[in-house]
Amino acid sequence: MSEKFDERELEEVRNFFASDKYAMEATGIVIDEAGDDYSKVSVKINDSHLSATGHVMGGVMFVLSDFAFAVATNTRGRMCVNTSSSIQYLFSPSDGTLFATARLVKSGKRIAFYEVDVTDDKGHDVSHAQITGTWLR
Repeated sequence: MSEKFDERELEEVRNFFASDKYAMEATGIVIDEAGDDYSKVSVKINDSHLSATGHVMGGVMFVLSDFAFAVATNTRGRMCVNTSSSIQYLFSPSDGTLFATARLVKSGKRIAFYEVDVTDDKGHDVSHAQITGTWLR
């Protein structure tokens, strides 16, 4: 894992992503940690995240994973976009907090490969995503 940003750098990342209204406001995602090629984000589950069966919608885990990828890749003047992703759902929580951790697997001049694991506050593995991004700068 890369080195985590200090508090000043983390605050800069949070300020940059504050304009991502869907992730930050509508979904309620919080940036907990960031670093070069790494991030950890979380969301406290509320009623708006639940399906008719009372479990967290798969889209919540996907948005959480995609946002963790964005935070890990779009820092220090870099820009990367998700061009392909796959997610496996492993467990369906109904309450608590979800955490997504994004880690670089391999990066080249134009392409980056990341894995994002989502867990809950009870220690369950919730989902695993593999994301391919394209570096724009």
